[in-house]
Amino acid sequence: MQDPEHGPKMQVEHTHTRCWVCVLSCLLLACLYVGSLYVWRSSLPRDHPSLIRRRCASVLLVSALSPAVVKAWMHCANVKVSATLWELMGVRLEGLVPAAVLPLLLTMVFYLGPLVHSAMDNPKGFTGALQSALDVQSWMLCAGDAVWLRNQVVAPVTEELVFRGAMLPMLVPCMGPTAAIFMAPLFFGVAHFHHIIEQRRLHEDSMSGIFLVSGVQFLYTTVFGAFTSFVFMRTGHVVGPVLCHSFCNSQGLPDISSALQHPQRCALLFSYLMGLLLFLVLLFRVTDPLFYGEIPVYRLAGPAASAC
Repeated sequence: MQDPEHGPKMQVEHTHTRCWVCVLSCLLLACLYVGSLYVWRSSLPRDHPSLIRRRCASVLLVSALSPAVVKAWMHCANVKVSATLWELMGVRLEGLVPAAVLPLLLTMVFYLGPLVHSAMDNPKGFTGALQSALDVQSWMLCAGDAVWLRNQVVAPVTEELVFRGAMLPMLVPCMGPTAAIFMAPLFFGVAHFHHIIEQRRLHEDSMSGIFLVSGVQFLYTTVFGAFTSFVFMRTGHVVGPVLCHSFCNSQGLPDISSALQHPQRCALLFSYLMGLLLFLVLLFRVTDPLFYGEIPVYRLAGPAASAC
């Protein structure tokens, strides 16, 4: 007859083991991603096309290896689930169109203020801003620019696949869906501290200035990472986070200080406020799992898991 005290104890030990394996696997992925950027020894600045091409090749290789890390974690932690590895990582067909469109529209709503600001400063007004956004020739020129390809394509795809698609399925069984949303961005935020090395190497600023900029970047990337993790968990797709990431990279941080000095600052500030309020109102509605079908990653959390 089994000892009644022995069973629960073994279950707890198994859970702790799974959590340690999970955290170490996430740490390994983060280190591989950042470390791959420094495989190439070079004195060139980070925006030099040659260095960009090398680094893009490195992070693409790490991203291609990330499914193998998730598979190894499933084996080590003895995790079994009725979904394919790619489905767990958010690469699936069910609900693909709404997963690509709705989160992106939600992000654009948040950026209502900056978009209105950009349109106001365009010599041709809102029509000119729209024409610029839809100009095919302009897009073709961008596609040939190494910096644009890195910021708008390679970085969003590889970072979301590694830091959301690979890490969240490993974190969910250990700490649950909601806690995983706030844990995964910490790996993402800390990974961006590598910019300190480059800024120091190129003597771009004082150490206090470098740490200040890096601290702000850590805060921004962590908050943004929590948002894309939320989108991933609510939709079960990685395409939404990728497109949101690409759009945010194109816009940068909202320039509130510039809006305060604008001749039409009242209208601008109103658009900033409306964008934020609409974003909060639509956040759960637009990411309702009913639009996206069954979320495979929730099977890792057991039958009692809910969509945040």
